[in-house]
Amino acid sequence: MKPVPKEGILDMPAYVGGRDAVKGVANPHKMSANENPLGASPAARAALEEAFDPSVYPDGHATALREALAKLNRLNAENIVCGNGSDEILQLLTQAYLGPGDEVLHTEHAFLIYKLASRAAGARPIAVGERALTANVDALLGAVTPATRMVFLANPNNPTGTMLERDEIMRLHAGLSGDTILVLDGAYAEYCDPQNYPAGFDLVEQHDNVVTTRTFSKAYGLAALRLGWGYCPPDIANVLNRLRGPFNINQPAMAAGLAALDDQGHIEASRAHNAQWREWLVQQLGGIGFSVRPSFANFILVEFDSDKQASAAEAFLCARGVIPRGLTAYGLPHALRLSIGTEAGNRAALAALTDFIAETDVAEKSG
Repeated sequence: MKPVPKEGILDMPAYVGGRDAVKGVANPHKMSANENPLGASPAARAALEEAFDPSVYPDGHATALREALAKLNRLNAENIVCGNGSDEILQLLTQAYLGPGDEVLHTEHAFLIYKLASRAAGARPIAVGERALTANVDALLGAVTPATRMVFLANPNNPTGTMLERDEIMRLHAGLSGDTILVLDGAYAEYCDPQNYPAGFDLVEQHDNVVTTRTFSKAYGLAALRLGWGYCPPDIANVLNRLRGPFNINQPAMAAGLAALDDQGHIEASRAHNAQWREWLVQQLGGIGFSVRPSFANFILVEFDSDKQASAAEAFLCARGVIPRGLTAYGLPHALRLSIGTEAGNRAALAALTDFIAETDVAEKSG
């Protein structure tokens, strides 16, 4: 006899992040994890150097952080729930509202955590087909059944970089029953034009079944600290606060998060860097024959002629000191995701892919 996990747990593939090293290659350009190439705000780094008493518990309510988030985004602090990364908010939602027999909808090529968190709660995740690698509202609504209890929508989506406009999000919500939660994952929101990005905060305030999530891991450059948050209707915030750990956010993370929020100039610089080099990479790679779709996030999706060619390109890039993200686990084995990096990293990626195409053409002609 030995302990047996819940049914379905062992059928779940373990989450595998992007590679961060290549054997035999010193100091590669890591373009596999969608990290901010400008790093964290200097103010956030300074906050991490300030002394604190590690023997004292942090504020279990993250009061100052929630109030700062509320002030910046013009929200109600009482409806903000902070988490150990936005992943924790997603997992808390599935733990609180899903169980055996429930169904969860997500788009075909969506963030893997949606599927894993749903199955861990005993629910059945259902991948819904996309249109041109973009969430298809008609298909999502067509997949809704009486058992549907949650719909995850990453906007922009990881790993495709595509995004739905506000009208489409509203149409999706209008087609859901009141007991089905629509989760709008805005992990890459800060990389979008703030004047045009459909944040969804107003939907949260108008309805009882919409939650938005954000993270400090991407544009804020605090991935190592694991800090995220969700904006929820009062009843859902109450439920998540009952379920989360009492001190789920550590003191250094809260201090750095507060300092980062106060340095919006760093976010503006990060957004500008990303827009400049994302457009440059799309144009340059398109110019040498690659299919690169427009992206609203801090990465691009590069498509190849076949799964085999994508795998060969990944190996070639790694050998040249550029680490991309393979996408077989996302159902896109013919593509690679390339994070927008430093100027040096972006130029190295272009040079490597240019050489890869040249060598592939020579091999095909000689073959």
